Amino acid sequence: MTTRAPNRWLALGSALLACATLTAGHASAQAPGVATPPPPDPAGTLSLGIENDVLGGTDRYYTNGLQIAWRSPSADLPAPLDWLNRQLDFLQGPGELRWGLAIGQSIFTPENTQLTDPDPTDRPYAGYLYGALSLSRVTATSLSVLEIQAGIVGPSAGGKFVQNGFHSLIGDAPARGWAYQLSDEPVAALILERKWRVPLAGDEQLGVELLPSLGGSIGNLQTYAAAGAVLRVGRNLAADFGPPRIRPALAGSAFFQPRGDDFGWYVFGGVEGRAVARDIFLDGNTWADSRSVDSRPLVADLQAGVAVIWRGVRIAYTQVWRTEEFYGQRGGMQQFGSLSVSFRF
Repeated sequence: MTTRAPNRWLALGSALLACATLTAGHASAQAPGVATPPPPDPAGTLSLGIENDVLGGTDRYYTNGLQIAWRSPSADLPAPLDWLNRQLDFLQGPGELRWGLAIGQSIFTPENTQLTDPDPTDRPYAGYLYGALSLSRVTATSLSVLEIQAGIVGPSAGGKFVQNGFHSLIGDAPARGWAYQLSDEPVAALILERKWRVPLAGDEQLGVELLPSLGGSIGNLQTYAAAGAVLRVGRNLAADFGPPRIRPALAGSAFFQPRGDDFGWYVFGGVEGRAVARDIFLDGNTWADSRSVDSRPLVADLQAGVAVIWRGVRIAYTQVWRTEEFYGQRGGMQQFGSLSVSFRF
């Protein structure tokens, strides 16, 4: 297993501290008129998302992701979450409150899945099964999210079962190297993210806006600091902060709240950079020997897509280009698609 250089952790810690400081400072510095919450929302949102590299024409590396996410109406929180929420005022600032739950699975494989003994210099096989709890605060100009994600990496995550079961269903060859996947390990991450809405031109009928963001994750799952922005053009942009994605990503909002009429659309493009200190899917198991690769400290995502909102349903598609995540990665950028469908009720 690769040993991380101490200076990478030091740089990453400084970046995370800077993100948290800027996020908290910006939240407290906003003028009351600027940070006015949106109208109370009596509807919750259920989102279904799938990400797959077949939509990019390949079958390797980050090969599949599934997630089901629920976001509550903007209402009073359940008692345990209300206590936790009160402890986060210094980080999250003002806003309408929402809480959320999610369950998901992600699957990772090397480039050549037909080798019984995979290339030890290629990405390890790994499955990840998880649940997530989130708290969000929403204003007219910002979205602040705290997410606690926890689950298991290894055979118990069911990566082999799902991938080879699907391949059997469609008559494709199975991936043959799952015997060398990462070992079972419980994992967790604390994720903090803040987005800002910056109108640039137009109005709700046709507008242009920028959505800059800062975020970070810390834990034995992944530890990184991230910064990015999305530019989008469309109608009824105030309904959301972009389409939902499976982390790590330029994730939008799993909820949406149309203003005025119930129709909206937008096209968008964005970029996010991440300074990565730890990624279990590349660096291998934390407390046991496993396959691993020499991961890159800087990774970037480019994305472009379209979203449509109509009568309480949002459908979004995002095409993603991810730069190389480890040294020796073949094929350059990885491409994959992300499709999400969200329902208000």
